[in-house]
Amino acid sequence: MAGPGHRSAGKPLLVKIVMAGESCVGKTSIVRRYTEPGPPRAASYIATVGIDFKVKTITFNDTTVKLQIWDTAGQEQFHTISTSYFRGARGFVLVYDITNSDSFQGITGWMKDIHEKADDEVDIVLLGNKCDKETERVIPKHRGEKLAWEYGIPFFETSATNNINIEDAFSVLVKEILDKNSCVLCDLDVVDLNESKKKRTCCQL
Repeated sequence: MAGPGHRSAGKPLLVKIVMAGESCVGKTSIVRRYTEPGPPRAASYIATVGIDFKVKTITFNDTTVKLQIWDTAGQEQFHTISTSYFRGARGFVLVYDITNSDSFQGITGWMKDIHEKADDEVDIVLLGNKCDKETERVIPKHRGEKLAWEYGIPFFETSATNNINIEDAFSVLVKEILDKNSCVLCDLDVVDLNESKKKRTCCQL
């Protein structure tokens, strides 16, 4: 018997995911590691807006899912633009750098932005990135685990450089998104990447 995520035919299910977190925590490297073969490359933001996105199509529990992963800039001057892309997202990858205490402290602000500016019932995963730099660590793993527990969200320590837990983190996020939405068998259309227009059929995913 097919599970709740079964989608036997038709076009792929489009799921928008947004990367969020302070500047230089490794969001771009995580996206590149997940969506492209080989080692992560240097960032390539669209300079005028500080936004980039990648698309990856996966099969999850017999469901074809097209992930549209938006890589937002963490710099303060891009903050308003970055958070404007939160609307329509079904999942967020919230990232801090285990070697940077400011980036960890900033998670609270990003969570507030998500709750205020994203749609209801989004799924979030928290990543403590750069776990390959153990000698430079300033945020113990248990602090990340505790914060994630307080928010009720999954937590992983990751390394884009060494490809640690990147695939697992996205898999858990996608599974939670599909499990939460009971109408994954219906067709959905997203007609404008800039989120100015949307068209939904069946229900709001």
